[in-house]
Amino acid sequence: MTNERKKPKFLRQGANYKKMLKKVWRKPRGRDTKLGKKEKSKGKMPSIGYGAKREMRFKHPSGFYEVLVSNAADLERIDPKTQAARISGTVGGRKRSSIVEKAKGLKIKVLNA
Repeated sequence: MTNERKKPKFLRQGANYKKMLKKVWRKPRGRDTKLGKKEKSKGKMPSIGYGAKREMRFKHPSGFYEVLVSNAADLERIDPKTQAARISGTVGGRKRSSIVEKAKGLKIKVLNA
């Protein structure tokens, strides 16, 4: 369930021909910048029109909304039809395995089991 439109690669100005510049987006500053003036062949700038559709926003690529879980009791507040659990990074191995077992029983998808 991804967005049908493919977003262009938003490159930093000059990143395609200057090796020292990383291919990470940086907003062009200054008066005379071609990319800042949105000239046709100079690349694309991120804008509000490239955003995801409203029904796809804040969703995991699997199509579920993520809910952060830090113990087994947190699984009770999850709707298995629309939500999936993501176990917190600070949870250890023993508690993590108990959360995964309980999620299997409740038929809840765990994104980072």
